[in-house]
Amino acid sequence: MKTKTVEFIASPREPHFVGDGFRVHNFIPSGFRLDMHRMNPFIMLDYNSPYNFPPSDKPRGVGVHPHKGFETVTIAYKGKVAHHDSSGGGGVIGEGDVQWMTAANGVLHKEYHEEEWSKKGGEFQMVQLWVNLPAKDKKANPKYQAIKNQDIARYNLPNDAGVIEVIAGEYKDKKGSASTFTPVHLFNARLKKGGKADFNFPSHYNTALLVLEGNIIVNGEEKTPTNHFALMANDGENFEIEATDDALVLVLSGEPINEPIAAQGPFVMNTREELIQAFNDFNLGKFGYLED
Repeated sequence: MKTKTVEFIASPREPHFVGDGFRVHNFIPSGFRLDMHRMNPFIMLDYNSPYNFPPSDKPRGVGVHPHKGFETVTIAYKGKVAHHDSSGGGGVIGEGDVQWMTAANGVLHKEYHEEEWSKKGGEFQMVQLWVNLPAKDKKANPKYQAIKNQDIARYNLPNDAGVIEVIAGEYKDKKGSASTFTPVHLFNARLKKGGKADFNFPSHYNTALLVLEGNIIVNGEEKTPTNHFALMANDGENFEIEATDDALVLVLSGEPINEPIAAQGPFVMNTREELIQAFNDFNLGKFGYLED
């Protein structure tokens, strides 16, 4: 079985604010070799590295905005976020929770710091990932999956090396509870210093690692520090990561959706005509109603 190698390691770009509640480093799309096509089905990855928000009586966040043609996956590491959408989905995600929203045929969405957390303030750390949908599923009805931390499947690594939290897909004998439209694997690898974990995905799957805490070495040679993103080449199936200190790594791998992409703002379709129709549908109020 051939080893999957590291294609390149990306350092974080300058952060920017999305609304007033999310200070993010954008890794996908971020220019050459990390565009929507290269990482498909993962078409956006924003990382809110640890950032201390002062107390506020008015919750910070992003007001009502549309999505169509894909899914948003929000993983909470620190802090709390309240979500609502026009299909009736929503709730609060806190440390270790995951919110998986299928926008599909069109939805209005808003996300703010949870009210009580906002009043206290504190350290905030999140990832938001956009997962593309095949053309046939872009017309599906919106849905919402709230995945609580206690419901996430866990695989305990040998020799007390750490644990793999399986959000979606499968690791060894553990299956994630998130339902997906195409094959997607999404894990949190929590490794102790010196701990190792091996992974195996088909060579044509697009695979990457985001180091959220600590530092790791991939395949015994590629050093990947905190806040860096390692893109794996499509040249093999298996690889290994080792933590040089206690580490937290987001592992993502998925089967590419080999269809055209026409994207603008919050809409990801297959053709320019579909993109124009998405804007028209939004302007005509076909995504429902959501009070800000």
